[in-house]
Amino acid sequence: MTELPIYPLTNEHKMLRDAARDFAQKEIAPIAAEFDESGEFPSATIKKMGELGFMGIQVPEQYGGANMDALAYVLALEEICKVDASHGVIMSVNNSLYCHGILQFGTEEQKKKFVEPIASGKAIGGYSLTEPQSGSDAGNMKSLATRDGDFYILNGRKSWVTSGPVANYFVVFMMTDPSKKQKGVTAFLVDGNTPGLTRGKKEPKLGIRASATSELIFENCKVPAENVLGKEGEGFKIAMTVLDAGRIGIATQALGIAEAAYEAARSYAGQREAFGHVIGQFQGTGFKLADMKTRIEASRLLIYNAAIAKDKAKTSKGRYSLEASMAKLFASETAMYVTHQAVQIHGGMGYSKELPVERYFRDAKITEIYEGTSEIQRLVISRSELGIK
Repeated sequence: MTELPIYPLTNEHKMLRDAARDFAQKEIAPIAAEFDESGEFPSATIKKMGELGFMGIQVPEQYGGANMDALAYVLALEEICKVDASHGVIMSVNNSLYCHGILQFGTEEQKKKFVEPIASGKAIGGYSLTEPQSGSDAGNMKSLATRDGDFYILNGRKSWVTSGPVANYFVVFMMTDPSKKQKGVTAFLVDGNTPGLTRGKKEPKLGIRASATSELIFENCKVPAENVLGKEGEGFKIAMTVLDAGRIGIATQALGIAEAAYEAARSYAGQREAFGHVIGQFQGTGFKLADMKTRIEASRLLIYNAAIAKDKAKTSKGRYSLEASMAKLFASETAMYVTHQAVQIHGGMGYSKELPVERYFRDAKITEIYEGTSEIQRLVISRSELGIK
């Protein structure tokens, strides 16, 4: 990885990055292809990641976390994703979509109950916003939570929940007043063992296959009113704020995938011979590598910039939506570009499961879709530039 002088890393940053790199190479790399093939959830390595502090990097120490900054988080996540995007997205969801939202909007009691076991690696968290008919249009959700004394009764079907089959706790968004649309959405903290909550079908995915994804089905699921995150009607604001953090995580995932594909292509181009020369000496291949490297480093700058903007927002109480969306848009499209070129450089071997580049290619696609599609990112960026709310 290139050390960028405009973003000097502290010794703590480097130690965390190196620890993540060492763990990824020794513990994840040997099993990544096997778990991609089987689609099984890598429980053992995920537990070890939690024990090492990777699941709560920005979580304060009193809640079981490492209490580091956003740059530290992306440095560690990049190393995990470079080896396996499935492990990476589980780490990303736990840190950003789950812990980040509760730390920002939760009560002290909620932080102790719902963050500490996740950050310390004893449990897994999930984030549930999407429904079968509402992805980017979150105001169109049909799931309903009805107040009943000191409880809310939750009914509905949520879809595409990362870690849905295995998570112990969830941040769940439901309508409490459908007439208000987005302003009628409320966020809830739900124990995965609550009666009335069942896990639906596991999704058969193109990529990130070891990351378990499923539906959540709520049938008269009774949740204490004290489990409301923030206030009733603030759910949409919470969801969009949390997605800013999530987009930095997915941008980092895309960067890690792109780096792995680039390094594989560079190595192959320096070894594979055709017409009496290694193929890297041919301009058609060399120019591909030049474009791949340039886009990767540009992605890194955008991601680091977004991470620093996230940390500044803690004191300014502002948003970093623009920085996060630009990083996510560019890095995800870079991942698709780089993995496509890596397959092409490898030729027939790039299409074979004997080498990991075909897995990188499959894993890259989802980065353009979840945590907001590329089209949504362009909408966020253009509206920000035009001053449209």
